[in-house]
Amino acid sequence: MEFKLEAEKRDGRGKGVARKLRAQGQVPAVLYGHGMDPVSVAVDAKELGHALHTDAGANVLVDLHVGSDKHLVLAREIQRNHLRGELVHVDFLVIRRDEKISFQVPITVEGESPGVKQGGVVEHHLWELQAESLPGDVPQSIEVDISKMEIGDTFRVADLTALPGVTTEEETILSVVTPQVLEVEEAAEGEEAAAEGEEGAEAAEGGEGEAPSEASEDKSSSEEGGGGEG
Repeated sequence: MEFKLEAEKRDGRGKGVARKLRAQGQVPAVLYGHGMDPVSVAVDAKELGHALHTDAGANVLVDLHVGSDKHLVLAREIQRNHLRGELVHVDFLVIRRDEKISFQVPITVEGESPGVKQGGVVEHHLWELQAESLPGDVPQSIEVDISKMEIGDTFRVADLTALPGVTTEEETILSVVTPQVLEVEEAAEGEEAAAEGEEGAEAAEGGEGEAPSEASEDKSSSEEGGGGEG
């Protein structure tokens, strides 16, 4: 998917210039790549927002028009205002259709895990996957099917259907585990059972020690009584 975007060259740099552009509904940006000198440009904030909110997300291919020049680009180093979420600055990387690019693709979870139905939880280790491919082959997302995962099962990158350019094959994407609260409760129950076992053993040892004492007292009393009668 490609998104057409118009850009204007901008003069001047610095925070003051950038603030004025944002006040006018534009986002300052830099165009670079393939040996060209970096070019400072500005793009419409709403149009850029639309481009980045397609299904392709940040991996959307942008047909960037700068005057009479056209460039196929990817948005990189996207900066936002942390409080308002507004776009603050973006770098546009010039790419070629016949050259592979490096990208991060989001991971989505599909299906319902039997382990989760039994009380387990899905523990995520990776939310995005680093890969590379030709621009036209960049997937929108990678789906992980957990419909057969039991408690204790893990899903690794190597378990995915072949994806060109994936380099992190040994990494774990997610696993289905026992909730920590349940683990703590089970550990506490085990400690209580062990403590009860120790108390029972101590009681048994104490009982064995008292029996001879009582017998000795009875024998002593009998001997005292026999001595008196004689």
